[in-house]
Formats: sequence, C-alpha cells, structure tokens
Amino acid sequence: MNLSPDVPLADLRSAEILESARLAFAEKGFDGASMQDIARKAGMSVGNFYRYFPSKSGIVEALIEIDMQEMEQDFVSILAHPRPLQALRETIERKISEADCQRDGQLWAEITAASMRKPEIGEAARRMEAKIAEHLITIFARASGLAVQDAQTRWMAHAQLLIMLVKSCAMHPPDCPVTPDLKRLLMRNIDITLQDIDSSVAAKG
Repeated sequence: MNLSPDVPLADLRSAEILESARLAFAEKGFDGASMQDIARKAGMSVGNFYRYFPSKSGIVEALIEIDMQEMEQDFVSILAHPRPLQALRETIERKISEADCQRDGQLWAEITAASMRKPEIGEAARRMEAKIAEHLITIFARASGLAVQDAQTRWMAHAQLLIMLVKSCAMHPPDCPVTPDLKRLLMRNIDITLQDIDSSVAAKG
C-alpha cells in the first residue's frame, strides 16, 4: 500500500491500522482476531483504536475500499491501452502471480466466509464484485465497439466468470500454492473467456 508524503496523518494512521488488521485476520481468522488483537498489532490502546474503526465490519469495508481504489488504477490503464483485452489479460496474469495476491488470499477467504454470516460484510463484498464487473463490461464495450448496455447483455456472464477465476486463485490455500500447471490451466480458461469478446472485435474489423 503506497501513500504519498502529503497524505494527512489521520489517513496515514488509518492505513497503518488496516495493514495491521490484514495481518491479524490472516493469522487468526476474521472471527479469531479480536479488536484487541488488531489494536495491539497497530501499537494502540483499544480505546484509541475505536476512534478510527468501531467494528470489524468497518475495517473490512475500508479494506475493500482500498483494494477497489488500487484496481481502479488498473482499469484506467487498461482502458487507455490500444488493445484493452490484451492489457486485461496481462493484468490478470500479473495479479495471479503476485506475492500480494497470495498474501491476501487467506484474508479474502476469511472475508468471504464472514460475508455468509454478516449481512453488512456480504453487502460490501457484493458491491465490490458488482463494481469490478461494471469495469470489465466497460472494457468489453471499448474493445468490441458495442454500447455498454449491449456489452452487458452479451458478456455479463463472462465478467462474472473472470471474477470467479481470479478470486478462487487468490484464495488458494497458502500451504498448497498455485503450481505452474494450474496457472496454465487457469490462463487457458481466461483466454477462452476473452476469446469470445475478441472474436466479436475481429468480426467487426
């Protein structure tokens, strides 16, 4: 998580707390990590900690927002690329290979499990996936020359499948890493999914 030097101190402290929360959730699980555990990792008193985040649900929503902001930057770059589908594929391949993806896998597995039990977390996770799908549809529309609504009608299932594939890879157990063979199979399925859109681009050309 990179923050520029001119970020307000309160925001910097919040970012430090969220990084501590990531570690606590990864180590002890969402239910196992108490607010006291997270406060200790952040080097804070529990009372002061609650001034920043009053609940674990609030922490999760903030983590989702940060990850969404980082993904927004990727989507902007993809849309600016002369071949957006190629840029999307390259971005996906990079993401599933990054150490950060594997590091956060357990965290997002915990959040996914918690979303089944806690409606507010489930809603935040659904909003995130809906926003990602919206960005993917925009990329498909740009690549194919179709209107966004038409692209959504034709390829929403493709967007949802890409989200599922990347999410499942990210949540792969850390003690059973993604092997090169598994990654090749994953990318093959991603290529097939993107080929449907790419075929429409070729047909229009």
